[in-house]
Parts: sequence; C-alpha cells; structure tokens
Amino acid sequence: MWSAVVLAGGRGSRLGGVDKASVVVDGRPLLGHVLDAVAAAAETVVVGPPREVPGLDLSGVRWAREEPPGGGPLAGLAAGLAHVTSDVVVVLAVDQPGLTRSTVDRLRSAVDGGAGAVLVDGAGRAQWLTGAWRADLLRAALPADPHGASMRSALDPLGPVRVPALPGEARDVDTPADL
Repeated sequence: MWSAVVLAGGRGSRLGGVDKASVVVDGRPLLGHVLDAVAAAAETVVVGPPREVPGLDLSGVRWAREEPPGGGPLAGLAAGLAHVTSDVVVVLAVDQPGLTRSTVDRLRSAVDGGAGAVLVDGAGRAQWLTGAWRADLLRAALPADPHGASMRSALDPLGPVRVPALPGEARDVDTPADL
C-alpha cells in the first residue's frame, strides 16, 4: 500500500498567476495528468487550495494546505504528509505532464529497503519534486519549520536512489514557453 502527495499550491507567477492545476496540456488539465500517474495509490492528498478543475472528478482526493500558505514545496509536503497513513509516499508536483504510472512504479520499486528514490533528468539533476519515500524517514527529515526551506536540503541527506528519467518525464510547465 502506498499514498500520493501532489504539490499544487504554487502561485503560478511565471505563468501570469494562472492556476497550474487547471492548465490544459495535451487535452487534459495538469492535475489530471498527475492524478492518472498515481491512480493506484491507496490515498491521494493534493496540497493547495481546494478547487474544482474542469473535466476532473476530484471526489476521491483529500485536500491539504500548509499554514500559512505560500511556504514553498517543503511546507506543502509537510502538510500533505500529515494526512498520509501508508508506509510509502510518492511525492509529485502538479506541473509535470510527462509523468506516468510507469514513472511512479519505477520510483516505488527503487525505494525497496532504502529511504527513497528521486527522479533525475537527462542532465543529471535530481528532481526533488518527483520521488518516492519511506514515510517515516521523510517525516523525520522535515525541519521543525519547513516554511521556505528547500526540498533538496531536507531530502538529499536521506541518500535516495537516483532514477533516470525517460524522455519527457522530467518536463515541467513553469512558463508559457513550456506549454
């Protein structure tokens, strides 16, 4: 059994303040792409303001929000983890339309006995918003105040397995050019 935490609380400032979860890529909202990738999760927590996304049934999603809002991805992760009951948690950002169930399966398989696994892009950079982790070790790695702290500073010391991304998996949508 595993859970998913989807980080969807950003301001989308580089996209002109647009809600990234609702941005349509390849005919589906970004949130839909990521939820498809974690469809087999026992529980899915979306961190961000609760909202309706046209074209998506979000009835099975639990919403969480960091307090105060705007604390960054690590604060969002801490808020989402508060609702997770599984031993393994997959953490994904909402703006990654190239993620698939296969991506999630490879990350989960790589955790096998270790602390976690993180996706690595073609340039060798760890994508800290795309990984699978033992929930207990992830909770222990969080600083007392995660607001403003970087994901890398909390997660890199766990020594995660680095899982090479397949073409398109590490793509994210931050700017209009990314669309």
